[in-house]
Amino acid sequence: MGSHATLTVPTPERMGRLGRELAALLRPGDLVLLSGELGAGKTTLTRGLGEGLGVRGAVTSPTFVIARVHPSLVGGPALVHVDAYRLGGGLDEMEDLDLDVSLPDSVVVVEWGEGKVEQLSEDRLEVRIERTLGGAVPAAGAPAEAEDGSDPRRVVLTGLGARWDGAALAALAGG
Repeated sequence: MGSHATLTVPTPERMGRLGRELAALLRPGDLVLLSGELGAGKTTLTRGLGEGLGVRGAVTSPTFVIARVHPSLVGGPALVHVDAYRLGGGLDEMEDLDLDVSLPDSVVVVEWGEGKVEQLSEDRLEVRIERTLGGAVPAAGAPAEAEDGSDPRRVVLTGLGARWDGAALAALAGG
């Protein structure tokens, strides 16, 4: 079960807004798995999530610290932003990170988590961000980006498990 939505996100600003809108659907204990190539917009989306959740601290890529905790400034859940790119053993290593936070009371966003963190929860939101132009090899004669300089993304949201049954993911596609 679960829910599913696919939308086109034309600009980084819109990606941030999508993060803010998505934050309104999230609650403590949610696991969000982000995938997409380098520069696809994972951190931009997470920055919007942080703004929407009202957390403290600038949301930047946690590449060199593996995980960063952003406490709530508004009495909501903390945002735990994890970069699993270098986590070889998956989330067993998460416990070794000594995060000063309770994961069930937080929103956990994991970049590069495919194949590593799914065992954390049967209920999770998977967000795949793909370049719609110039991703792989453009068709012969096709520009690498649109003529207006934009580089739109296709965002596929898949809510897995009972937590996401009937979730209003499709409503995020508007605007």
